[in-house]
Amino acid sequence: MEQKRILIVDDESDLCEILSYNLSSAGYLVETAYSAEEALQMDLSAFHLLLLDVMMPGMSGFELSRTIKRQPKTSNIPIIFLTAKDTEDDTLHGFELGADDYITKPFSIREVLARVHAVLNRTQPQTANVLTYNGLSVDADKKTVSVDGKDVSLTRTEFELLWLLLSHQGEVFSRQQLIDMVWPENVVVTDRAVDVSIARMRKKIGPYSSCVIARMGYGYYFCV
Repeated sequence: MEQKRILIVDDESDLCEILSYNLSSAGYLVETAYSAEEALQMDLSAFHLLLLDVMMPGMSGFELSRTIKRQPKTSNIPIIFLTAKDTEDDTLHGFELGADDYITKPFSIREVLARVHAVLNRTQPQTANVLTYNGLSVDADKKTVSVDGKDVSLTRTEFELLWLLLSHQGEVFSRQQLIDMVWPENVVVTDRAVDVSIARMRKKIGPYSSCVIARMGYGYYFCV
């Protein structure tokens, strides 16, 4: 699958380094700019997502967003604002400028990863609507799964877990990441519930259950 390119625009170099390391570890191609002016010197149309700080010396993140949204080549690039300005008016202003999400500082890296994943899933066209591994086939449009030519019935949660793991082969997801990415926000989910859902999904995919592996102390991944 195509790796998604993310640009971080923030004048705090330490924060850029932390975000860049963790996003890169999650499989994204990451670049950084330490000002809005520096970002405008780059080919912004090459990125799938922009993480913009709001309060920067010179041009603010809000102003940069306004400039980006005016240009046809970049108007559709999703934007997540990162900011210490957390009033309702600030948040609403960010969304009025076309933001796809708004994360207030201080934030956890886990939260950023979950938000980035959600925004990309929501805004990017699917390049591969059917994922296959040998005789295992998962169709995102029809929401169907087949094992060696035979259809199997998965719940919505089981389907989303399988799709996520299969589409990021070899990448380990913690239980909390799986909760953030698969379950609705207003539902309280325990680690045990994740384990049970994974176990049920593995049982249904039969001979490919051994591909869904638990890494002790870390989480789950799909191994080929």
